[in-house]
Parts: sequence; structure tokens; C-alpha cells
Amino acid sequence: MQRSTSIRRMARVMAAAAAMLFGTLGIGRAASPPALITIGTLYASSGPFAVSSEGQYKGLQFWAAGVNKEGGLLVKAFNKKIPVKIVAYDDQSSTSTATTLYNQLITQNKVDVLIADFGSVLTSVAVPLAAEHHMLLIDPTGSGANFFTKKTDYLADVSIPASTVWPVPLGQFLLHQKIDKVAVIYDANDFDASQANTLKSVLAESKVSPVYFGAVPTSESNYLVLLHTVAARHPDAVIEFGYPDNDIAFLRALSSSGLHFNMVFTVFPGQLLTLLTKNVGARTLSYTYTYPTPPLVVYPKVTDGLNTAGFVSAFKAATGNEPNFLDAAGYNTGVIVQKMLATAPGFTQLSFHSALMGMSGKTTTLLGPFKINANGAQLGELLPVAQLVPEGKGNKVIVVFPPDKATGKPVYPAPQH
Repeated sequence: MQRSTSIRRMARVMAAAAAMLFGTLGIGRAASPPALITIGTLYASSGPFAVSSEGQYKGLQFWAAGVNKEGGLLVKAFNKKIPVKIVAYDDQSSTSTATTLYNQLITQNKVDVLIADFGSVLTSVAVPLAAEHHMLLIDPTGSGANFFTKKTDYLADVSIPASTVWPVPLGQFLLHQKIDKVAVIYDANDFDASQANTLKSVLAESKVSPVYFGAVPTSESNYLVLLHTVAARHPDAVIEFGYPDNDIAFLRALSSSGLHFNMVFTVFPGQLLTLLTKNVGARTLSYTYTYPTPPLVVYPKVTDGLNTAGFVSAFKAATGNEPNFLDAAGYNTGVIVQKMLATAPGFTQLSFHSALMGMSGKTTTLLGPFKINANGAQLGELLPVAQLVPEGKGNKVIVVFPPDKATGKPVYPAPQH
């Protein structure tokens, strides 16, 4: 009797160990389908990342509402449609708060899908935490280079290219225009520093060295003295890599400085044109350059979800607001999750990751081609170069490079206001 009990106990232990192993390896599926697919994410209602974060969150909410209106999303592992529920907490743009809340989503809420908050700063604390818990982190807009240094099954950048490739077309444009006196100002964070270093490398291939190359704190709000320092180097192009608050402070300082440069580039007018116009004025933005992103760049042919024009129309009808890039990025994240669950044979984190790798190179959304590498970096949605040209009381976006995507020619040197 005692031996029989021991054997049964040993069998139970072995079965539990096997179940744990299979779950870790992504083998098999849950015993029965859940009533809801829970999607955990964070957003920031305050702090420096609030505008971008809330836009991304609204886009994700818009997607979820559309899915649930159709009875849920198809989950291949259970061969049925299941509604989605977003579990979201406010991190207030704080990495320490975000760390606590990401952990809560994983360990207490036990969400099925984990989605990071906006940007590299708020994503940075989620990357190691997700890996520690063997949880796939769906990363909409955290593009810092240090996230993607090694192969991983627990990270996928889905709605914006890795920041290491952002400035490749920009560098090529500068060389194409024969602009060899370039000043680079960048924030001392991975997102902006990786862009600055990539640009420097692209220029170096043609033996061009920046006449100024310097970092400022991410909290920098006064660029006036720095602009005069840069002007003393007589650059033909001034490139500023920062977050929205940095771009606003930089452009305001430029407007009040009395200085003029033949070319000025900032990052976020191409993502948040309405916000930047409101804070610095259309006149200050005129003839400056940026990375244009959907909806400013349109992708009419998609394999999944709404195309760019369809999204703009549907989002405006549902919310009463014109969408920006972050709204589109949030929606796009949902579209990628939807296809992931529709193709993953098992309801496990590794099965989800395998499905994403299978989608890579075969999927096009409103943001363009979806392509990730083994390190989780997004490589398919390259950002062209655009110039903001006066039109009426505002500016229109003209894509100027690369030539196959150009909708017009650059006005260079920029006219003095």
C-alpha cells in the first residue's frame, strides 16, 4: 500500500513537471479556452510621455472595440472567437511606477498578452522583467538599440523600426544633397543616442564628420546657448534628436535666437504634427525636416487590418479626432496581436513568438511591411525624410527622400523667415 502511494505521488510529480516544461517550451495548449483574452498594458496620463502614451493607448482601445464588436478575435489554439479585455494601469511617465505595474500585470493579473507603454524609456524596465518571467513583450514604440543586442523569444518590436535604422535614409539624404557640414544634438538616452551614432556612421562611410556632435540631458529645456555654440561651427544642417518636449524647446529657442540654418531636422513633427504646430507655430516649422510616419505616409495595400486611409476615416468617426502616428501605432499593435493569436497553434508565450516570426516578411499593415529579426528588432517600417512646406495657414508634408517614395523636391537651402 505504501509503495503504491509512493508510485502515485511520483507520477503526480512527474506529470506536474512535464506540464510545467511543456508550458515553458510552448508545447501544447491550455485545457479549455478562457472567457476573455486579457491584454495588459500601461499608459501615462501625466508627465513628459503623456501625449504620446495616451495616443498609443487610444489606438489600442479603438482596435479592441472593433474586435469585440465582431464577437472577439479568432484564437487558433481553441479554434474559436474570444472577446478581448484590456487591463491597463497609469504609470504617470515614471519608470519606477512602471516596473511595479508591469510586475503586477504579469504576476497578479496574469494577463495573456503583455504590451509595453510608449517609447524606449518606459519600455526599458519591461524588457528584463518580461524575460525573467518568460513573458513575450509586445513592444509598440520602444526602439532603443540596447533592447535588441541578442536573440530572444520574449521581445517583439511591432509598430516602429529599431532606432538604429531610423536615420539611415536621413544620412543618405544629407550625402545626396552634398551637405557635409552637419551639427548633431541628441538626448543622452538610448533612443536618441543610437540615432545620433547611426547617422555619424552613415556619414563616415563618405568621410564626412559632424562639425558638432554633442549630447544633452533628456530633461533639457533651454537650447539657446547651445544653438549659438553650434552656429559658431557654421553648419549647413542642424539635426536634433529628442523627444517631443525636446523638439518643442529646441524649435522655440531657434525661433527666438535670430539664427538661421540651411536645414533643420527634428524627430517628432512627423509623428505629432498637431502638437508641435500648436506649441511652436506653423511658421517656425516651415521648411524644417522630419521623419514622416503614417497617417502622413499612406499604405493603401495591406494584408491585415484597415489600410491607412481606412483607419483615419474609422478612427475619426469613432472618436471625433484626427489620428496621429501614435494612435496608428496603438491600433497596429492590436492588429499584429490579432494575427499572432489567429496563427499560433498553442496558447503559450513561445507559440505566440513563433507565430510572429512566421508572420515576419509576409505581413503589411497601415504602418507598412512588418519584419522582425531574431533579436526582436523591427526592420520593415523604414522612415523616409520629409520637409514641411507652407500651405495656407499651416504646412504640408512633402516626402523628399528616398527618390522612390518622394512626393516632391526639397527646398534647400531653407528660405529665411
